[in-house]
Amino acid sequence: MTAISACPACDAVPYAQSIAAKATPSQAEPNLFLSLPGIHCAACIGKVERALMATPGVDNARVNLSLKRVAISTASADVDQLIAVLKQVGYEAFPLDAGLLQTKGDTLGRMLLIRLAVAGFAMMNVMLFSVAVWTGAMDATRDLFHLISAVISLPAVLFCGQPFFASAWSALRVRTLNMDVPISLAILLAAGMSLYEVMNSGAHAHHTRNAARSAAKELAALEVQTAQRIDAGQTQTVPVAQLAIGDMILIPTGVRVPVDGQLTSAHATTDRSFLTGESAAVNLMQNETVEAGEINLGAPFEMKAIRVGEDTTLRRVAALTEMAENSRSTYTNLADQAARVYAPAVHLLAFAAFGVWVAITGDVRLALNIAVAVLIITCPCALGLAVPTVATRAIALLYAKGFLVKSGTALERIAETDIAIFDKSGTLALSGSARQLNDLTDPQVRIARALAQTSQHPVSRAILAALPSASPATLTDVIEVPGFGIEAQHNGQTVRLGKGAWLGADFDGTGLRIGTAEPIALPLSETLRPGVQTAINGLRELGIAPQILSGDRHAAVADLARAVGITDLRAETTATEKHAYLTALQAQGHRTLMIGDGLNDTAALAAAHASVAPASALDASRNAADVVIIREGIDELPGLIAIARSTVHLSKQNFAMAAAYNFIAVPVALLGYATPLLAAVAMSVSSITVLLNALRVGRNV
Repeated sequence: MTAISACPACDAVPYAQSIAAKATPSQAEPNLFLSLPGIHCAACIGKVERALMATPGVDNARVNLSLKRVAISTASADVDQLIAVLKQVGYEAFPLDAGLLQTKGDTLGRMLLIRLAVAGFAMMNVMLFSVAVWTGAMDATRDLFHLISAVISLPAVLFCGQPFFASAWSALRVRTLNMDVPISLAILLAAGMSLYEVMNSGAHAHHTRNAARSAAKELAALEVQTAQRIDAGQTQTVPVAQLAIGDMILIPTGVRVPVDGQLTSAHATTDRSFLTGESAAVNLMQNETVEAGEINLGAPFEMKAIRVGEDTTLRRVAALTEMAENSRSTYTNLADQAARVYAPAVHLLAFAAFGVWVAITGDVRLALNIAVAVLIITCPCALGLAVPTVATRAIALLYAKGFLVKSGTALERIAETDIAIFDKSGTLALSGSARQLNDLTDPQVRIARALAQTSQHPVSRAILAALPSASPATLTDVIEVPGFGIEAQHNGQTVRLGKGAWLGADFDGTGLRIGTAEPIALPLSETLRPGVQTAINGLRELGIAPQILSGDRHAAVADLARAVGITDLRAETTATEKHAYLTALQAQGHRTLMIGDGLNDTAALAAAHASVAPASALDASRNAADVVIIREGIDELPGLIAIARSTVHLSKQNFAMAAAYNFIAVPVALLGYATPLLAAVAMSVSSITVLLNALRVGRNV
């Protein structure tokens, strides 16, 4: 006869071990992950899993709908083969880096999950013994069950409470207090009191955490792991980590670009939606930049690596996202400061309650129970969650709308702005050529191309796109003068590309000057950036006055201002003048929002109360900005401000809710009406309320 134990879990252990022993390594753990952006329902899950399981070499496949990802266990199947299989059944798939998703996964999350599992196991077993007590076990039987419960509970308390204990000890070692000090004290006192009740035959022996998926990890996981490097005309598959600046790389059709590079083929067509959010394909010409993470949609092309490793666009975006996820706003800092004041107040209050109740009743056990209840019910969890939960939700919403929040204090400062100041070229307007610059001689084309390709300014890029094909001239001593243009030396003479006035010309537009020859006009046209009018109208509805602050000539700025309905404008301003204007507005009490992209906007972006830069901006401008727009259009700019205001409003509301909870709960605990169990429930309810309130951010935007 087979023996059956009292614990079903114990019966299951040998069976589970036998199953695990029979499992192959590929069955035990997935070793290949694919991103499935097109799945949306249970039918998709079944279709994907059936297609993969029917593929030779695949041992197991499990789809995670919330993460839009499939985990595959395979010993021999090729990733390209699996992608092709999924494409045949109608699903686009992209390889994800298993190392980043697993070995660099959420270690803290796994640790908390293990502790939660141990706590759950202990709780269920203690509940089994408690049922016997509640149904009538008395005297020695009841004491025995309580003692067994203590043997189960105390190790679980010590193990599962480690995150609180470690944090509390770290604070106490440096003679400070944090939120975990009262939590740890309450846990230990509650456990001690419970054990005391058990040993004395007492009749009554007595968090929600939301793990947000990291966008930074998802972006980093989009990196490919191998690349086709070209050596002496032959391609060789090498790990991406071995690529160096200057390497020539072949990008086959349908493959993701491994590093940032310069296109050496005549043209290419790529999908850049991961960065810009725009689904339309991007057509690139020779010498244009190709960024890591783009997908080749056309014929195979070749490129030269110009940024590798941590310097690639994909890595920088991931780093910026991680910075935003981990940063803390000033309201969060205020929460921590409040908690540091709050913690000693709670301890004094609990100590006072203990002393008063001992004095009134002479019952140390009762007084200690009330003190523990005070510690638990005043746990500052809701206070600590008040802001981070709202900020995390807001950052996720803004990323979906095309905004990458870089600064932890950005949302608070954006919410306070009352003036929006726009640069013109590259921000409100995109430069384009009115016609191909075919009137230039070959030497002029070569010099213009060499000058233009050294700058990322929108005008330079427009000129580069309009120039006839030619190899660039050799230049030395190249410098870019912010707000004016580019200067270099060529065959002993000075060559310049920039504003007509800077060149000494009698025209206002952009031109080229070679040596002492007369400046040559390079006619360009401008078109409004998508969504400009919507953004301007939306800002006015929010009570924010739009202005234009540009280094361009007055006539061009005035024309664009009339087109979008802006009456407050300033033209022909230098970088220093822009900075001074922003500083003056700040001194007058205004809270300015600067939106710019050029080198001459960098100081102004840093001086503004809050700042935004488009993804096409120079690196210096993007670094100075609090928020980067990762879509071409700016029509969602009012939504950024509305969500920022909602974030601040809900953060303050969460503070008020936490304060109201304590205002009601503390007297209840002090008067002895709250048992430790009731106090723990009340504390949890307050934290859940704060979390649910945070989900309201941006609801009406």
